[in-house]
Amino acid sequence: MSSALDRLKLLTTKMSGYEMARKENLKILEELYSEIGIDKKVENFVELFEFKAINLSGASLLSESLGAIKEGKYLQILAIGYDKDAVVKSKNVSLGYFGRAESVDEELKNKIVEFIIRYRFEKSFITLEHYYEMLENFKK
Repeated sequence: MSSALDRLKLLTTKMSGYEMARKENLKILEELYSEIGIDKKVENFVELFEFKAINLSGASLLSESLGAIKEGKYLQILAIGYDKDAVVKSKNVSLGYFGRAESVDEELKNKIVEFIIRYRFEKSFITLEHYYEMLENFKK
């Protein structure tokens, strides 16, 4: 019985940790949203999460080379919008253009990369909640 109780305690601790991390992540994400100028393209912070995804060109988002510049490329934040009523369902939207990747200030580049990772972290929670709610349809 104690092993079941121990597993429950561990699970509770993990869930609490995730919620704390999520809350802190959202706070920092909103600060970065203003700092790097995304607020000029997307007026309301919560509207960011209406995009299907946000990608980055010009720098790596892979864990083993996070933030590494791609020579000859332009640093740009691209969002993928989706309109189910349109003929062409998905549409790329530029949220920020920063010029040639190798000439962008290192601190700004790092903030841009951090913004993308923090956005994806929050978006994963939103997706998880969405599918959890959908599963409710299958309960008997």
